[in-house]
Amino acid sequence: MNKTILAGLFLITAAACSQKTETSTTVDTAGREQSTSTTTVTATMPAIDTSATAQAKQDVKDVGTEIKNTAKDAAHATGTALETAGKAIQKKTKK
Repeated sequence: MNKTILAGLFLITAAACSQKTETSTTVDTAGREQSTSTTTVTATMPAIDTSATAQAKQDVKDVGTEIKNTAKDAAHATGTALETAGKAIQKKTKK
């Protein structure tokens, strides 16, 4: 997942950082060059808040850890419930 996010950021960065140069030439009716002008336009890349990105990454890790721990607790509770039910069944069948 991290590689996908990094690849997306790379593509956005590549698209955002572009430079375009335009040259315009004026000629007279005889075909002689009268004037030439060159214009360069550079698009700047928007700033990326690295601290917010790091915080979001940590938040995702924390949520994953919470999910894992909750799943373990649920499995433990289920196992305990099944064990208790099994003991109750054994008691009733021995009588």
